[in-house]
Amino acid sequence: MTDSENELQPISKTKLKASADALQDLGVKLLDLPDSKLAVLDLPETLLLAIQEGRKIRANGALRRHRQYIGTLMREIDAQPIIEQFEKWDGKNQAENAFFHGLEKRREQLIADDQALASFIQQFPNVDIQQVRTLIRNARKEAEQNKPPKSSRLLFKLLRDVCGEANPN
Repeated sequence: MTDSENELQPISKTKLKASADALQDLGVKLLDLPDSKLAVLDLPETLLLAIQEGRKIRANGALRRHRQYIGTLMREIDAQPIIEQFEKWDGKNQAENAFFHGLEKRREQLIADDQALASFIQQFPNVDIQQVRTLIRNARKEAEQNKPPKSSRLLFKLLRDVCGEANPN
């Protein structure tokens, strides 16, 4: 088929329905966002009012109808900027999760191996070495005695502060 033939062919009802459902699902996601994130999205006033009203509705049937109404409003606007903002937020969360997993791994290495402490000190020479050693020693004792991991948590917070300053997101 040529491009002109594609333009003449109508969009199938299935594709229209799928598109409408996707926009309605996006609108439902907006119901769960805090006001601070809604402000970033720069939504039309009618959609913002519908979202605020939708948060108040508790009856299932009314909520279902209101979600459909929000889906109708979503079809009237360009949803691409909203989709892009959600992707940015998801990517930021993934980066934060990866950062915290790296901190957890580093904490476990510090507690398990003295050599890891030497490389950590070499990488971050401005860190309070005595405080790090004390937290590692206390974390090892707590693990041996099956006590709550207070020092391990404090070590994690210290790592977060030190590594966060060195590599801000």
